[in-house]
Amino acid sequence: QVQLVESGGGLVQAGGSLRLSCNASGRTFTMAWFRQAPGKEREFVARINWSGANTDYADSAKGRFTISRDNAKNTVYLQMNSLKPEDTAVYFCAAAAKPGGDYAYWGQGTQVTVSS
Repeated sequence: QVQLVESGGGLVQAGGSLRLSCNASGRTFTMAWFRQAPGKEREFVARINWSGANTDYADSAKGRFTISRDNAKNTVYLQMNSLKPEDTAVYFCAAAAKPGGDYAYWGQGTQVTVSS
């Protein structure tokens, strides 16, 4: 069982930046970030394959967020720039246990709050 631990959330003003980190206790394959705002369903934000060569973003994240990973540290990052109040949510890290597999592992989440 791989444990995922997120960090880097916090309170930031609109237009500001945050970098989230997710450290995995073991090897993972595709990793992703999701978020859930109060009263809303969890939604996809970004994902990255094992090598880091392929990334994918939700429309809301394109041009503002960048996902990256450091496999030597078993860590995935989400750099978030030009933050908006609507980005306020709990951000979750997820990881696949095998190539092409579902997201078998989930973190506990980190709160991101963007003030206007």
